[in-house]
Amino acid sequence: MAGQKSASSLFSRVKGAFIIVSGGLVGILFGIAIFTFGYAGGWAYFGNDPATCNQCHAMNEQYNSWAKGSHKAVAGCNDCHSPHDNIVHKYLNKADNGFWHAVKFTTGDYPENIKIREMNRDIARENCLHCHAAIVSDIEEPRMTTHNNQIDCLQCHADVGHMR
Repeated sequence: MAGQKSASSLFSRVKGAFIIVSGGLVGILFGIAIFTFGYAGGWAYFGNDPATCNQCHAMNEQYNSWAKGSHKAVAGCNDCHSPHDNIVHKYLNKADNGFWHAVKFTTGDYPENIKIREMNRDIARENCLHCHAAIVSDIEEPRMTTHNNQIDCLQCHADVGHMR
């Protein structure tokens, strides 16, 4: 009986210490995440100001080329690079991009010439049609190239949003 009581007491103390240490580590990680988000101006990414996308020097070329492009007067970064189908998809996409941008820029593991991910190219293609549906209604049905790839706006008009 005494052996069971001491084993139970030891288990309770270890369990309590584990909970305290685990809670402390989660609290520290949460605190670091909140500090980093605030320090990096994370709240600005919930808005629609194109200057927000230029907070990181790695985006200077993209921002400057957009500023010289034909869409500057009518479209910002989110108009072309965020989904328009619903607000949940928009902010999930922004969170996904923000997470990977933070990882890449914090570790310095990003290419000198930043390339758009295929998922984000698909969003940009959809947004071309979102704004220009009336203009492209005659070619709305997918046309195929000789390689069975669907023709898309970015194939011929890649430099429209970002002058090169």
